[in-house]
Amino acid sequence: MRQAARLIFVAGTAATIYGAAFLHALVLAPEPYQLLGDSRLGWWTVLFVATLVVGYATGLPELPQSRLGAAVRGAVVPTSTLLALAVAQSMLATPLLPRSSMLVMSLVLPVWTVMAWNISVDTNDWAAARDRVFLVIENEEDLNQVSEDLNRGPERPATVAGWMALADIDGHRSPRLLNAVVDTNSTVLVLDVAAQSSARVIDQAAHLHERGVRIRSLALFYEEWMGKLPHRELARISLLFDIGEVHRLQYVRAKRVVDVAFGLVGSVALLPVIAAVAVLNLGFNRGPLFYSQPRVGQGGREFTILKLRTMAPHDGPSEWTTEGDTRITPLGSLLRRSHLDELPQVLNILRGDLALVGPRPEQPHYVEELREKIAFYDVRHLVRPGLTGWAQVKQGYTADENDAYEKLQYDFFYLRRQGLSLDGRIIWRTLRGVVGGDGR
Repeated sequence: MRQAARLIFVAGTAATIYGAAFLHALVLAPEPYQLLGDSRLGWWTVLFVATLVVGYATGLPELPQSRLGAAVRGAVVPTSTLLALAVAQSMLATPLLPRSSMLVMSLVLPVWTVMAWNISVDTNDWAAARDRVFLVIENEEDLNQVSEDLNRGPERPATVAGWMALADIDGHRSPRLLNAVVDTNSTVLVLDVAAQSSARVIDQAAHLHERGVRIRSLALFYEEWMGKLPHRELARISLLFDIGEVHRLQYVRAKRVVDVAFGLVGSVALLPVIAAVAVLNLGFNRGPLFYSQPRVGQGGREFTILKLRTMAPHDGPSEWTTEGDTRITPLGSLLRRSHLDELPQVLNILRGDLALVGPRPEQPHYVEELREKIAFYDVRHLVRPGLTGWAQVKQGYTADENDAYEKLQYDFFYLRRQGLSLDGRIIWRTLRGVVGGDGR
């Protein structure tokens, strides 16, 4: 239902902007005129498109956590686009759009944003009630894990309606599973690996399938609803799927063109940032400007990653970075929140060490530890690591081995779905995370 909420937001934005345009043409202008034949209609369209882009980047309509948050973001969107338009007008030395209509737009759009946010909340609640999931899994611990994952920002909202263990089904002649799914009004039946090998489970699942209940393996359910592949459900053979960077040469070439283009543009932006940070370091972050660190890239090859330094200088091996890490300086905290500390990595992208999108590279000593503790960990090294990635927008920073285990499941999803469409989706979500604080 997120898609429906976004369409509602787009429709309201269009009505607000073009309504303001027609209001000026028919009422506010000293002399009424035909908007459809006026050159300013094109600029209204530019403003409409720019507003949608900024709105999506700030997470509208569904990401704000409150009406106040929706109103604030709704005010930021027209303010940003109107400022950009003002700059364009000053550069072209000509008025592009009437101020009175732009004022109307800036007053109405925050109100509509709150309305769209309410609709988004309502539709998400309705969707969660619609997707009622019944699980046949090993134990209650696995049930709690699924419930926790569904509450952590899934790709498709759902709620757990009930569950049964395999022994509760195989040990009885009555169709206990079929009756339980019907009694709980479940719409999706999810089976773990053990349940898929049970003839009694499959027989009852087939009857439920005929009644319109959707049947999913636990791995496929995680892939569709959570955007990751559950590690405990994977075997080596299940990881032998096509990977874009390994099996599709056209994708490899297109991805590299995008990477180089981004690297060149980023290199231009890097120069003024370096100059500004170098000056600020003198008073707020004394020490080296850059921080370099070995990382493991494609094929297990090591390379040196570049960042703007955000921590106080220290010797010895680095540790996992955590929220509120005391080693981070005040200026470093600002650089991290704005993600400007990552900007020197455009040089890594141009050199081919990194891609714009891919699994985030880890330090060699962490890789050695994780290889021993997490099965199939090396699969993520089949592709070039990225400046951003699916695991980053879904999970954020890696603070310990448990986080690394969780992020690997998102990396598996990325490898399975790797393509320009998913890469574009990740870039958009990264932008939303930078601007609005949430990448989902």
